Amino acid sequence: MQELYELLDRLVSGQSLIQATLSQPRRSEPGGASKVTVKPVALKGEPFYQFSLYSGAKVQHENIQQAETAQKLADWLGGSFRQGLLQASEADYQVLLSKKGKLAILQKPPTKQAAAAQPLAHNRKKNYELEEGVPVPFLVELGIMNADGKVLAKKYDKFRQINRFLEMIADVLPHLPEGRKLHIVDFGCGKSYLTFALYHYLHVMRGLDLQIVGLDLKEDVIRFCNELAGRLGYDRLRFLVGDIAQYEEFERVDMVVTLHACDTATDAALDKAVRWNASVILSVPCCQHELFRQVRSDALAPLLQHGILKERFSALATDALRARLLELAGYKTQLMEFIDLEHTPKNLLIRAVKSGSGKASKAAVSAERNKLEAEYVRFRDFIGADPYLERALGDLLGIGEPEAGG
Repeated sequence: MQELYELLDRLVSGQSLIQATLSQPRRSEPGGASKVTVKPVALKGEPFYQFSLYSGAKVQHENIQQAETAQKLADWLGGSFRQGLLQASEADYQVLLSKKGKLAILQKPPTKQAAAAQPLAHNRKKNYELEEGVPVPFLVELGIMNADGKVLAKKYDKFRQINRFLEMIADVLPHLPEGRKLHIVDFGCGKSYLTFALYHYLHVMRGLDLQIVGLDLKEDVIRFCNELAGRLGYDRLRFLVGDIAQYEEFERVDMVVTLHACDTATDAALDKAVRWNASVILSVPCCQHELFRQVRSDALAPLLQHGILKERFSALATDALRARLLELAGYKTQLMEFIDLEHTPKNLLIRAVKSGSGKASKAAVSAERNKLEAEYVRFRDFIGADPYLERALGDLLGIGEPEAGG
């Protein structure tokens, strides 16, 4: 077994191991793992390897320091499994152990590297945060994957949406506080596909200490989500029945997520987030009726006379005003495509992260804010809007009242 350990140590210490898969368990035991996959992860900037132990539809994750990974892999192969596939950047290594413990190591061309070397191949596999072919417990429970990790054809759009969401989460991780427990609230969580994805990615995959709360008005949905969280062992995730505007559990929240909260419920969530001084806000608005009833402009009459155009314009204007109000509250905002247009028309995501003034002088910061406020007021008054979010944040922002008339 010394030969095997030396190979593993070289691959791990040289950080060339891309993925390892251990299979063919020596004996079947109740609750025992039928397969183990191993892949490198970075936790707080340090190299680790994540061991995923599969037993039926269940999976357990354990993050092991790089220095201990080679020995743990050798122990697993020597004691529990008879076959291993080590996919490294320079080669694949097929490890075979007979019932009598005889070792054979077969070297083959690198499949992982070969896939990366052909980025224009028609059938290339997208590099998702959650890999297809690797069972993820919450995706199995929610009927997106089967027990073998295959994404069901009719659920592939949802699988893509979840991965797109996690890409956005990965982008904002540097903006979250470090060295303490994170508090995250998901307003209007619904069936909570993305809430479960958020927990799995941040806690299970990234190892972050956190508490996530999902809030929704539908009692049956909240009951289902709490039962699922219990089955999955997600003990730092809970769901509550409640109204966004009335939620007062935490004094401080680090991330606020609001996905498809209807009309001004999105604004109520944004108001909460700003008052919590949340580091990150992610919002995908849903139906938006407030400005549709308010907007008026003689200059825009050819557009506003058509109901469908007025509806779309009102939605875009609402999100433009929201983004600017968040900027005036001290956030850097981006409006991003959430998923492709063909999957849903509600595909706009407002991403806001708390920004600092950096090295800019107080006078420069004040001048920039005055400019942003003047542009906001000019646009607001041009379309005759009186936005909920501005009224809610009035005591913090101090923006002038909308002009009377149209």
